[in-house]
Amino acid sequence: MKTTLQRIGMILFMTGFFFSVWAQEMEVSGTVYDAQGKSPLIGVTVMVKGTQKGTVTDINGRYRIKAEKGNTLTFSYIGYLIQEIKVKKLQLDVYLKQDEATLDEVVVVAFGTQKKNAVAGSVMRVADQSYYLPSVIFPYPREVNTEEYEAFKENRFLSAIQHPLSTFSLDVDGASYSNIRRMINQGQMPSKDVVRVEEIVNYFNYDYPQPSDGYPVRIVTETAVCPWNKKHNMVRIGVKAKEIPSETLPVSNFVFLLDVSGSMFSANKLPLVKASMKLLVNNLRPKDRVAIVTYAGAAGEVLPSTSASDKQKIMEALDNLQAGGSTAGGAGIQLAYKIAEKNLVKGGNNRVILCTDGDFNVGVSSPTELESLIESKRKSGVFLTVLGYGMGNYKDNKLQTLAQKGNGNHAYIDNLQEANKVLVNEFGGTMYAVAKDVKLQVEFNPNFVNAYRLIGYESRLLNDEDFNDDTKDAGELGAGHTVTALYEIVPVGVNVPVGSVDKLKYQQTKNDVSLPKFADSKELLTVKLRYKEPDKDVSRKLEVPVLANRMNLNASQDFNFAMAA
Repeated sequence: MKTTLQRIGMILFMTGFFFSVWAQEMEVSGTVYDAQGKSPLIGVTVMVKGTQKGTVTDINGRYRIKAEKGNTLTFSYIGYLIQEIKVKKLQLDVYLKQDEATLDEVVVVAFGTQKKNAVAGSVMRVADQSYYLPSVIFPYPREVNTEEYEAFKENRFLSAIQHPLSTFSLDVDGASYSNIRRMINQGQMPSKDVVRVEEIVNYFNYDYPQPSDGYPVRIVTETAVCPWNKKHNMVRIGVKAKEIPSETLPVSNFVFLLDVSGSMFSANKLPLVKASMKLLVNNLRPKDRVAIVTYAGAAGEVLPSTSASDKQKIMEALDNLQAGGSTAGGAGIQLAYKIAEKNLVKGGNNRVILCTDGDFNVGVSSPTELESLIESKRKSGVFLTVLGYGMGNYKDNKLQTLAQKGNGNHAYIDNLQEANKVLVNEFGGTMYAVAKDVKLQVEFNPNFVNAYRLIGYESRLLNDEDFNDDTKDAGELGAGHTVTALYEIVPVGVNVPVGSVDKLKYQQTKNDVSLPKFADSKELLTVKLRYKEPDKDVSRKLEVPVLANRMNLNASQDFNFAMAA
């Protein structure tokens, strides 16, 4: 009898133990596929039903989420039926079926009729028929490429005697690289105006040492022989921003400013924007906050500032967005900044994240008007991230203006992998500035330098006197960012076509005895950097000399990679 009672007690104990174990959270993972094509689905929203826990599938369709045995997971994706599955095991692969009712819905793009043989993406084929609007019908226009870029004019060689200083704003943007990649993948040759060399070089990270002595940035230099002209030399100037662990970053106050105009209809625009923002939301902490502002013909707030702990509410707001109407980008910017300032976190990370193709056509819309608008917001304490999407009507010049003049940065998102790089892997660098108004000035020693040219940064050149002027705007550096600038140096004794002018009547020139004497220095050049802390208005200066005899016969791996880029 005693033995029997002991056995029953042991069974009850073990039963309670197992129930306790199953009640604990476990990590459920798997892959979400298209049930018809068996291909992985990117950006599927996965939620624990009845809670605020959620995630989205990555570029391989994979997901991981904390849940308890018996919880129900919901899987939702545009154009597919929502599926609910009870958690019974740790590995859970899901096959979503396409929503045929959604495929049969009318698709309206701007005006006119649209003859549909198929729907873009991995979807079922629909019947060949015309859909008519209950209004005046206009012929559907042929798609025309109206992309806009600033005209490119390459930096030329400058005499070190006549132009001893070179001054420019630092830049960490990589938009040009991903945009060029998009064009090449489509079999399109990028025009010269699309190419910004500094953005190609800075798209990649380099192994620069961490800052020290309390500074948020550090300067490193290297000199070597120029790979395309052995008579010339190259100087690489690297800047490294301090790294900050994601969990210790200040509280974020984000405003998503999303373009939902008719031009954002295609799959690589608004649907990709929504998937991108879901990746970002999934990476936020409960103490971070998100508001959503949209603009088409007018601007409006679709989600007031909401704790990132309520991920389901934020993702539902994203899922409900639809494209249609004209593009009042200026009105959207004004409203987004107003909401960001209303919820401003003192000492926090306050930022507007603009997602658009840049095709503003209502209200404030020209580059000059946008520059004036965004400059007025610089002192608000709110930073700006500009994410460009789409093709055909992409307005790179307008987005560059916004990023450069608005304490901002600029990336081009051509796929979800790029979104993951910019918004997740490089979250700190993209979303949290450790230094603003960062300027670089290089002084060349004419004892050793005949002429020089800066590789890239054509759109970020500054007047020499702007370096010491704290009212002049410049670029920002995010946590962990690396920036690289390259100079091609023509040594003294090597000729270079820098051009010449007639002898001056009112000034003494080269053959006059009163020319200023060169300093007796063994330095090749001096690198000076100015920056402001994110919440300060007065700059600090760093200065690093480079000796003329520091030529590296065996260039570093980073140096060679930057040259190849």
